[in-house]
Amino acid sequence: MRQGDVIVLSLADESFLEPNGSLNVPIAFENDRLVVFDKPSGMPVHPSIRHQGDTLGNYFAHLYPELTFRSVNRLDRDTSGLCVIAKDALAAKLLQGSCKKVYYAAVHGTIPESGTIDAPIARERESIILRCVREDGQRAVTHYKRLQCNGRYSLAEIELETGRTHQIRVHFAHIGAPLAGDDLYGGLRDDINRQALHCGRISFNDPLTGESITVSSEIPEDISSLFTQEEE
Repeated sequence: MRQGDVIVLSLADESFLEPNGSLNVPIAFENDRLVVFDKPSGMPVHPSIRHQGDTLGNYFAHLYPELTFRSVNRLDRDTSGLCVIAKDALAAKLLQGSCKKVYYAAVHGTIPESGTIDAPIARERESIILRCVREDGQRAVTHYKRLQCNGRYSLAEIELETGRTHQIRVHFAHIGAPLAGDDLYGGLRDDINRQALHCGRISFNDPLTGESITVSSEIPEDISSLFTQEEE
């Protein structure tokens, strides 16, 4: 190479997911390097054996057929809220592990005004899906504040210090306050038919400019309506 030489680098980027334009997922934020979707509950992020064609990845493939689907944060199928998708490999690498997320959950009963749950999480020995608190698990730390309470449910604002599978669901079940609707971990579906968990705020630095960006999403009606009920 000599001074003044111009180098052109072409990166092939191809999506292998089936496009599905019949889906509709709101875009909360977008620029040249990433897009933040406001995912509804009931929609998986990635295809699986039981879900082929009805995922956020399939909708992304419809919107951006020339790009590979690279999710930066993952949400359970029934968890609603903000999901960051990088548009290229460099953005994905720079964003990975750097997004600060705030969740909102409706949990059973009355929880303290604030607290920290520091309890190790491990896989249930007889299950592929279930997690539990166990001494030999990986350290998991959850910070929360109670925003609202009506006696039947408490609304918690949650920040994770670690990111274990099902961490919020397992930790609140561990302290005797499972998420409303989360029958996998002891929650009841009397008033909501999915775990009452929503990723409502996400903050990160733009991978190109370094600019600080915060994106927000309103708590869905099926969760907020739990707090219009009379105290029992």
